[in-house]
Amino acid sequence: MKRSAVLTAIVVVGLTVAGAAAQRGGGGRGGSPIPPTGAIEKIKDNLYKIPGAGSNTTVFITDDGVVLVDTKLANNGELIMKQVRTVTEKPVTTLINTHVHPDHNGSNDYFKAARPNVQVVAHDNTKKWVTANPKANRAWTPDTTFANVARLGSGRDRIELYWFGAGHTDGDAFVVFPALRAMCIGDLMAWNMAPLIDPQTKGSVIALPDTLEKALKGIKDVDLVIEGHGNVNTWAGFRAYTEFNRALLTVAQRSLKRGETPEQALAELEKNKKFAVFMKEELLPGLEYGSTPRARALININVAYQELKGEPVTTNFGPPRGGGPGPAAPPSK
Repeated sequence: MKRSAVLTAIVVVGLTVAGAAAQRGGGGRGGSPIPPTGAIEKIKDNLYKIPGAGSNTTVFITDDGVVLVDTKLANNGELIMKQVRTVTEKPVTTLINTHVHPDHNGSNDYFKAARPNVQVVAHDNTKKWVTANPKANRAWTPDTTFANVARLGSGRDRIELYWFGAGHTDGDAFVVFPALRAMCIGDLMAWNMAPLIDPQTKGSVIALPDTLEKALKGIKDVDLVIEGHGNVNTWAGFRAYTEFNRALLTVAQRSLKRGETPEQALAELEKNKKFAVFMKEELLPGLEYGSTPRARALININVAYQELKGEPVTTNFGPPRGGGPGPAAPPSK
């Protein structure tokens, strides 16, 4: 699927982060086809990941059936199921959506059509945004929601759900598998670089560090962090990533107060070599949407400037041309 097709496929309420970001490059770099649904990869014991075609899909095999966390772009359900069938014949019983974007819930309909009693689980705010979208597929609507903490199953099959505030959207769920010391983080962390922020669903660069820090304190005994796209990271990697997002906001606050440009703030952030992993200048392997880590950091500094000034956020896909106010120009195709 070409990135232009993804722009059409991913619409939530007005302009969504996944749709506009589907054109990789931000600074005019051209895109390439989004990777298709890939082969299933074992993470640990009964936990697997299926990459490509939008979000990672996490597969958790329980005594009663299969739990899927996120279902990629639309029309990938059969391909997901084909991969699941290589490791188990159990039915899919539960879908957990980490947030509202249709690169994470796009194939819910395949599983609901196959088994109407399949339960869709998400945060309260995710249901709010689905309900507000007149173009939403009915299968995106959660059957079960939670506010702050929820638990599904028991024993080794237990799943814990947490919400700590806004970040990528205002409905981002942390999905924890305690017996396996593993966690899905959705697009609060993807490709190990600063997340794209969706202001249409109340995502916020200002709120993001608080949310991540609350998760660090509130979630215990996790070793593996399955990112929304790309990597399986470590808890230490998540901690470093949280520190980076706090540092980015702090630099933006100080630089704005001094009357400096976002580019000057970025240069200040780059001085801390501890954050070099989040500031790379090359496109990462397998990247589906977005740009380089360094470009993502600059995008979020621009967003922070607008949030701090109380302005509508128009720079969440790239700075406006000419450095002035107004929406960012679309990247070249």
